[in-house]
Amino acid sequence: MGISAFTKTGNTVTFTAATTAPTAVQAVSTTLGGNQYRIINAGNVTVFLGYGNTAASANTAAAVVSTTGPAYPLLAGTDEILTFQPNAYFTGVTSANTAVIYVTPGDGL
Repeated sequence: MGISAFTKTGNTVTFTAATTAPTAVQAVSTTLGGNQYRIINAGNVTVFLGYGNTAASANTAAAVVSTTGPAYPLLAGTDEILTFQPNAYFTGVTSANTAVIYVTPGDGL
């Protein structure tokens, strides 16, 4: 079985992470159970990504991690393919400045 390239399965959503998390956006996949996402941090700072099955849970999870926390750190300038629940909501915070984040649902590596 080979490794398949990332295939987009929904529209890209975007938000600007700042020191206060913006309202979470939902990345909807057009495939049943699609749960992979290409996430790009186009900024110059680390973003602490909050995610969840509701906008409220994503906003709650978006917090700067100092010792432990539910947020996923996205280093500045990274392009990651990550697995979360289908049709997840995303938002994020920074410790300073802002960063534009792009999230595209899909499948593959």
